[in-house]
Amino acid sequence: MKKKKLNLRDLKDPSIENKVSSQLSIKEYIPSIFSFVMLIAGIAIDYFEAFPHFKGWIRIVWYSVAYIPVGFPVIKEGWNSIKNGDFFTEFFLMSIATLGAFAIGEYPEGVAVMLFYAVGELFQNAAVNRAKGNIKALLDVRPNEALVYRDGDFVSVNPETVEIGEKIQVRVGEKVPLDGILLSEKGSFNTAALTGESKPDTIAKDDTVFAGSINLDGVIEIETTKEFKDSSIARILDMVQNATARKSKTELFIRKFARIYTPIVVFLAIGLTFLPYFFVDDYVFRDWLYRALIFLVISCPCALVISIPLGYFGGLGAASHNGILFKGASFLDAMTQVNTVVMDKTGTVTKGVFKIKEINSITFEETEFMKYLMAMEEQSTHPIAKAILEYKADGSDYEATDVSEVAGKGLKGKVNGKTVLVGNKALMTSNSIEVPSETDGIVESIIIVSIDGTFAGYVTIADELKDDAHQAIKQIRDSGISKIIMLSGDKDSITQQVSKELNIDWAKGGLLPEDKLNEVEELKKQPNTKVAFIGDGINDAPVLAASGVGIAMGGLGSDVAIETADVIIQTDQPSKIARAIKIGRSTRRIVWQNIGLAFGVKVIVLILGAGGLATMWEAVFADVGVAFLAILNAVRLQKMKWD
Repeated sequence: MKKKKLNLRDLKDPSIENKVSSQLSIKEYIPSIFSFVMLIAGIAIDYFEAFPHFKGWIRIVWYSVAYIPVGFPVIKEGWNSIKNGDFFTEFFLMSIATLGAFAIGEYPEGVAVMLFYAVGELFQNAAVNRAKGNIKALLDVRPNEALVYRDGDFVSVNPETVEIGEKIQVRVGEKVPLDGILLSEKGSFNTAALTGESKPDTIAKDDTVFAGSINLDGVIEIETTKEFKDSSIARILDMVQNATARKSKTELFIRKFARIYTPIVVFLAIGLTFLPYFFVDDYVFRDWLYRALIFLVISCPCALVISIPLGYFGGLGAASHNGILFKGASFLDAMTQVNTVVMDKTGTVTKGVFKIKEINSITFEETEFMKYLMAMEEQSTHPIAKAILEYKADGSDYEATDVSEVAGKGLKGKVNGKTVLVGNKALMTSNSIEVPSETDGIVESIIIVSIDGTFAGYVTIADELKDDAHQAIKQIRDSGISKIIMLSGDKDSITQQVSKELNIDWAKGGLLPEDKLNEVEELKKQPNTKVAFIGDGINDAPVLAASGVGIAMGGLGSDVAIETADVIIQTDQPSKIARAIKIGRSTRRIVWQNIGLAFGVKVIVLILGAGGLATMWEAVFADVGVAFLAILNAVRLQKMKWD
């Protein structure tokens, strides 16, 4: 089937969407509430004999009306599965069991069992349907207008209508709508959405500008080189959609269980009906059919359907209390299978904020050296300048004059009558200033200073590691993860340095979103490799969607990363990743305990039912009792500690 291309312009007003979604979620509960009220009322009438005429066809109609809201969708689903060649589903089992209950006159039991099943499904869906894929968040990063030069003036148009070779204008703070080449003399751009690199990118005339970059400095003009559908940001959005479509969803346990459990139960019921003919002298077909129908009703896995999501809800609640949001029960399961963790750098293990790392002053005392530098940087709006100005130099009365910017190189001006150059090595070389070779090996961002034609020193600026970064890597290893990898859009030299400092197994920098995606896809091809990817930026969204488990930093992370991920670390602490793994494993243990309990009780009641020693109400009681014990077991997750 041809995949329909998503047109974001077709999306409706989000406020209207939210109202409709809310109404739909309420409507989902109405059938179960109605059936519950009808069932309780019917049982009360039966028990207290309040209405003498409540029997015969009136009683059948009453319980049928109670049954239809919860039973019809299941029967319909079972029928559709049979038409598709899938006979042995839980829908088929629930249908024949509850209809069998009606056939033998056990109307309340038939309704009760189907109601239990419907409520269990609601619980399960409530956990899973909070899932990712809210593509509306992509509207926040997709440029929705372009100022294009037509008929002697710049006019606002939809970026999709701009052709290759047209001239567009981008104002300060606006997103570049299409890929192109810079016509202005220079430009400074925040490219974090595309590369994840922490430092803004300053480029010169005729250099390439990518769509999705944010213009930081002055009005610029660009000549487009690609149509919107081929632009950088459009490719990222397309990769998110495609990766999400390719990603296989973890199948809910009850689905897998039903494929084994249902045929066994059905064939046992058939055997219970016909096999006694060969072994029992006074075989009566009707009696054994009745017993087989009771067996089918007892076999309904409603206790399992309830106890399993209860365990997962306990895990989801425990995770939430620890600042971790799982978008569905299936991701708690998927987290337990992860053996390879891949992470971004900026914003994931680092703070994404520039700080002075080292000050190396040659000809002046440090404080005076910094006063010269700060006087110059006060004239700049660059993020690096802000980091420099955080230096504490009390009593500074130095003032810069005649400051000019040298495109792509730095600043030139006068401070206290001295000529001061502040910038990169290219600025020094062009002004015949000799810079020590030791600066060549520095991987961090470096600001070199010369005063009156002499090299005066340098300052290095670096992104800081998060306070718990080292602890996070250690705890991830201690949780049994065999391989930790770092993939970053930042410079490879910086990525390698951070990787070495954190003792990460392997790292690679300078990657575009598609490069990250390709690296993770290659990892997934390796046998027995289950990958979790941790990121925070728009550029991480395609990888988050494609990985086995996508984990996003919820505080500093972009909306698209958060919407695309399966797990959100709400506190931005990477140390919570190991805790998420531990919570997933604890939840799985609780769920299997609940399964063992429910299945054990079910087997006992089935044996009693096959021998004619159990009625429908014993089966219902066993399910309710198991569900209650499962609740108590699941509550234990709220009291556990995962330090």
